[in-house]
Amino acid sequence: MADAGCRYALVTGGNKGIGLEICKQLASKGITVILTSREEKRGLEALQALKDSGLSHHVDFLQLDVVDSASIAAAAQFLTTRYGRLDILVNNAGILGAELEGDVSILQELVQANAATVFANSEVETPLQLKAKGTMIQTYEAAQKCIHTNYYGVKRVTEALIPLLRLSDSPTIVNVSSILGHLRLLRNERANAVLSNEAGLTEEAVDGVVREFLKDFKEGRLEESKWPSHGAAYKVSKAALNGYTKVLAKKHADFVINSLCPGFARTDITSNLGAISAEEAGGRVVKVALLPRGEPTGGYLIDKDLYGIAT
Repeated sequence: MADAGCRYALVTGGNKGIGLEICKQLASKGITVILTSREEKRGLEALQALKDSGLSHHVDFLQLDVVDSASIAAAAQFLTTRYGRLDILVNNAGILGAELEGDVSILQELVQANAATVFANSEVETPLQLKAKGTMIQTYEAAQKCIHTNYYGVKRVTEALIPLLRLSDSPTIVNVSSILGHLRLLRNERANAVLSNEAGLTEEAVDGVVREFLKDFKEGRLEESKWPSHGAAYKVSKAALNGYTKVLAKKHADFVINSLCPGFARTDITSNLGAISAEEAGGRVVKVALLPRGEPTGGYLIDKDLYGIAT
């Protein structure tokens, strides 16, 4: 059961990339970290790597599939029995929702072009002028999987673990987002209007945006409805995640809850083409995860210097 002198953190998607770095850095600060992974074999390999680095007393493993309700329920029961509470939840697990074909550097160009749009001083969208001869293939099935992982998965895990977080003296939730979830990239006017209305935003309204996107995708109306032309599912999933974060922060005012864009990091999801290391990106997440109670909450935290774009 819970040790009053310990802090407990759970990290989804903790077996590689940014997630593994988050686990490593939290554990190095003396926090007991529950590393989770959808695939048990990869998770146990990651756990062993952390133990081999001298963190044996601060790491544990739990198999967790964020799109499987039974897996989530089992995880909550495991945490209740083993630890008795949770202090930090990092929702890191995520997928791209599209397949890259040909020159994968197209992803780097897309991210940097979209970052330029986000950070531009004007309201005019920066036009995409891509040089890479690659293609981003989007299918409805992949989009649906992306939404269910990046958005609904976060919701289900969070809702299941809220009771354990309530038992903490300083409950913290960090939702790992992306610059691609910025509303300036969403294009769809109705979705923008809903998600930018912070005062009136509700969980049901965010769900409605996601449902409308999937409906338009299934019916072949992405362009007609002015959804993003590249990486649509990923952008919508992260924009919805940012909206959900704001709603959650209002609902649980005694928590510190933020979504964070850790930067365009060199990981599997970016085909190792990022502007910063997974270690640096993980460090940014850890910094937010360790914010003390009473710090600003409900934010979408983002830093221009992490994208390799001209200033």
